[in-house]
Amino acid sequence: MEEWLLSAVMAMYLEENTVITTAYGNTGFEVNVGMHQGSGLSPLLFVIVMEAISSEFRIAYDLVVIADSEQQLVTKT
Repeated sequence: MEEWLLSAVMAMYLEENTVITTAYGNTGFEVNVGMHQGSGLSPLLFVIVMEAISSEFRIAYDLVVIADSEQQLVTKT
């Protein structure tokens, strides 16, 4: 993952606060772990991480290599 993207995501969660409203008033506190509930960023981060992990294990079952000679075929693979 590129550093600028990681920095942007980290900045979104820096000093994150939330407020809970009850019958007795509001209670605010800092959130130090987890993702924002309902955040569209959560599935995006999942896809980015899975893409990075799975890129090491890709297997092409339908790959076709075209060459004019056997020697050219060997050099392409």
